Amino acid sequence: MRKSRFFLYGLLVVVILGIGYMWLMKPSATEQKSVSNSQVIDEAFKLIKKEAVFSKNENLLVEGAIRGMADALEDPHSTYLTKEEAANQEASLAEERVGIGAEIMLSAGKFVVVAPLKDSPAFKAGLKSQDEIVRVNEERVEGKSMAELIQLLSGKKGSNLKMTVYRASENRHVELHMKRDTIAMHTVSSDIYEVEDYSIGIVNITLFGEKTGEEWEKQTKALVERGIDGLVIDVRGNPGGYLFSVSTIIGTLLPNGSTFAYMQDAKGVLEMLNTETQDNQYLNKLPVVLLQNGGSASASEVLAGALKDNQRAMIVGETSFGKGTVQETRPLKNGGKLKISTHKWLTPKQEWIHHKGIQADLQVEPDELYTMDTKYYQGNFRVGDFGEEVKYVQQVLGALGYNISRQDGYFDEDTGAAVEKYREERSLDKFNEIDDALFQSLTKTIMDYKTSRENDKQFQMGISYLLHDIK
Repeated sequence: MRKSRFFLYGLLVVVILGIGYMWLMKPSATEQKSVSNSQVIDEAFKLIKKEAVFSKNENLLVEGAIRGMADALEDPHSTYLTKEEAANQEASLAEERVGIGAEIMLSAGKFVVVAPLKDSPAFKAGLKSQDEIVRVNEERVEGKSMAELIQLLSGKKGSNLKMTVYRASENRHVELHMKRDTIAMHTVSSDIYEVEDYSIGIVNITLFGEKTGEEWEKQTKALVERGIDGLVIDVRGNPGGYLFSVSTIIGTLLPNGSTFAYMQDAKGVLEMLNTETQDNQYLNKLPVVLLQNGGSASASEVLAGALKDNQRAMIVGETSFGKGTVQETRPLKNGGKLKISTHKWLTPKQEWIHHKGIQADLQVEPDELYTMDTKYYQGNFRVGDFGEEVKYVQQVLGALGYNISRQDGYFDEDTGAAVEKYREERSLDKFNEIDDALFQSLTKTIMDYKTSRENDKQFQMGISYLLHDIK
């Protein structure tokens, strides 16, 4: 199996058909060059170069032709990647990368820090959750895209970076200095959940990257040594990754030689994928639950399909995303790459789950507050105002059980009464208006709620099943 084969559900929505363009020498003043073996493509290329008022350089025209023809494939997973995009994609699956180590989100046109990674340059410099990034190296970030911000934050290891943030909790701007450094990208984390005198191992896999298989074995062996009675594997929100990583994980859960998937090429030829010999099947006897949701895609679905069809684990949660194709990347002479769908993958029972997903054995819907996105709004609003910020407050208060008659963004009397009651219960200044203090309190309330496993209905159902199985 080629190591380049992977399943990552990309964020790009453009598609690509691989065609063999020849990159030739520039034409003379009296000669137009050919860019393909297609007469029609060459004809269009020459007309655009000669007569178009808004003509582009030749490389951009060729890339545009690739993207345009690829649209006809109607496959969002086959993509043309520029040299920069290809590098970013490889970095997303790599073991480590150079940066400052912070999770950032774009909210209401502002770049807000979700959290700095522990011991990262951002963490050591004092960057805090909910800081709004205003400038990077004296350049304002207002109006920029996330890709442009990432470009500003990127650089060589050891290079200096100055960042100005607005800290709403202190109502002031703060200037931070940091040096870019290597950030280890861990994709597997583990914990133990104690319940009714039993120890349940919890393993969360965020992505199937280059070192995920190694991380999995290290974490799970440590759990087994601590004497766990069952195992919960959490791939909720996991978009996929490398096939060789997920096959390593499956190999520790299924008997040697078990079929965990099939690959089918464009001619319909099936290739059976079996687990490789493992020296120590240390997880074979543990009862297992796998948690998934609609964001569990591709390689996550390979894992779920393998465990479900081999009756090795109970799948708990929601129906998965439904991505049943496999991509391979091929380099191009311009430094870019083609990510092409080359195979379908099928479950051990030879089911193609594309656009259907894998159904959970135990369907469990999370509650509204648990799935609610955290937004970092600012501003002051009172009865009679209207806006997305007010709508957000109404949605959160409604999910918390307050009496909210409308959630359309209009600040009515009921919303004011609910705001006043919430402020009183949270020991905020007593009035019925929305301000920065209220927004920050709502953010903390949501984050505290979502970090408590007691509020995770899918997790609790998985634990209940394991306890029943263990007893």
